[in-house]
Amino acid sequence: MSAYALSVLAFSTLAVDPVAAQTVGVAFCESAMATTVKNLFTVIQFGGPLIGGVLALGATVAIPTIRRADMKKELKEIRNQGVIWGVIVAPLATTILQFILNNVVAGGTSCGF
Repeated sequence: MSAYALSVLAFSTLAVDPVAAQTVGVAFCESAMATTVKNLFTVIQFGGPLIGGVLALGATVAIPTIRRADMKKELKEIRNQGVIWGVIVAPLATTILQFILNNVVAGGTSCGF
């Protein structure tokens, strides 16, 4: 067997495997990796807006009680970062991750990320 035929045989074997992996979606859902991904997804989905919202609200409430200008500037920065990361970025990341997990990961659609 020539080197060309051997390389075509190896390539065809490797090229067929990802397509075959699309049919084992239910087995992927029960794996430890799928559980880890679901847990990470839950932390981003609920933890980001919760922490960001609490920081933004706390900083907004505390700003009028502070007299020092430098401390007010820091609190305004905390408020802005809480809004940006907690209210804007975390829900956007949730949507992006949900799309990737449901459409790109083999078997992700059966898990219902």
